[in-house]
Amino acid sequence: MTHKAVLLVIDVQKAFDDPRWGRRNNPEAESNIALLLKAWRETGRPIIHVHHIGATPQSLFRAGSASVDPKPEAVPLPYEAVIRKSVNSAFIGTDLEARLRLLGCTEVVVTGLTTNHCVETTCRMAGNLGFRTILAADAAATFDRTGPDGRLHAAEDIHAITLANLHGEFAEFADTRTLLDAVK
Repeated sequence: MTHKAVLLVIDVQKAFDDPRWGRRNNPEAESNIALLLKAWRETGRPIIHVHHIGATPQSLFRAGSASVDPKPEAVPLPYEAVIRKSVNSAFIGTDLEARLRLLGCTEVVVTGLTTNHCVETTCRMAGNLGFRTILAADAAATFDRTGPDGRLHAAEDIHAITLANLHGEFAEFADTRTLLDAVK
């Protein structure tokens, strides 16, 4: 992993603590994100935080509400970049690609919430834009979802299927421990 590998911390916000989301997988995701942030900070690697701001007044991510604040494990330091988005991809309607190019970045390590929404969409676009994309699989999480047929899908299955969808074409995968070893 290069010294210019950017850590993307996507939507690690208090809105995801709302009980309306239901049951989720990987309760250690935020702790793993905190470990990765610590390692990136200690080694002087670039970090970009991405925060979702909802476009509607009823959104859990409503601008100005406490729910858009980052979770304690992912609070940006004053010198770290924060990008605000209103759609699933961190690239659409933002200057993320330009920032990455300006940094001379060729690889991104992606973490955050939720695996099958903003994390997946951002990984797909990063891969399509030519960045080596590594998803920290244990530093991401998602929630149970009900399909259009009324069938409940477990968060663990959704997470695993999302990884399968990204595998080989859009992203590589690593666990937090492997990434921590790589940045030493």
